[in-house]
Amino acid sequence: MKLELKRPIAFFDLETTGLNTSHDRIVEISVLRVNVDGKEEQRTWLLNPEMHIPEESASVHGYTDDMVANQPTFKQKAKEIAEFFGNSDLAGYNILKFDLPMLMEEFIRVGVDFDLKDRDFIDVMNIYMKMEPRNLKSAYRFFCHAELEGAHGAGADTKATYEVLKAMLDHYQGVDYEDGKGNKSQGPINDMKALSDFSAHHRNADLSGQIIYDDEGKEVFQFGKHKGKRVEDVFRAEPSYYAWIMNSDFPLYTKKLLTAIKLRMGGKTVKGER
Repeated sequence: MKLELKRPIAFFDLETTGLNTSHDRIVEISVLRVNVDGKEEQRTWLLNPEMHIPEESASVHGYTDDMVANQPTFKQKAKEIAEFFGNSDLAGYNILKFDLPMLMEEFIRVGVDFDLKDRDFIDVMNIYMKMEPRNLKSAYRFFCHAELEGAHGAGADTKATYEVLKAMLDHYQGVDYEDGKGNKSQGPINDMKALSDFSAHHRNADLSGQIIYDDEGKEVFQFGKHKGKRVEDVFRAEPSYYAWIMNSDFPLYTKKLLTAIKLRMGGKTVKGER
């Protein structure tokens, strides 16, 4: 169906150094501008983020520090990018939660005025989620071909979740998938370890995902100024960071894990421990 446009609409996507909109930077931005007459124009900029691209991010978009070392910075291209957007409405997949806030942080940081006033924002992901809800009731309908009775009651929900999982394994039997280590395999994924790896976004070291494991099985911070750094390296370079965490509002399980790491490093007494 053709879009009814009163002014251009710009679909855009970002590749970044990470997911922290205040800390991370844009590595690549691509903009597809659809004009009122239907004509399409696309521009893509590869940028030097002026910071290290973590291996985890590089594994997603494929860009490394060496590949962007000689590219222009966002500051050097910001006015050009803003001019290409023009007065377009803005669209993308998950732009309201991530891409748009990240883009605005970059514009503000370099002092380029990119006015959002009077623009419309279309987030395709939100439309998809509203039209095809990803909740237990819709999953039960899709996989079990029935309506879930007693939804949001703990007993009904646990039974339904079990039924959905079994139906999923049948539905995806023979489908190629990639496990948590990037190895390709084929369904059904009915081994518990394989299911655990496949259903996780990261390999969490704690329960809340504040600390994750890297490819070598070392604990890595997933928050704050040391995001992407190994816990042991941070504790050696900045011992007070442990004390700050222990006296801040972090989950008890996370504190317990960090204490175990600190003790594992050889300290018999831990400064800041309560």
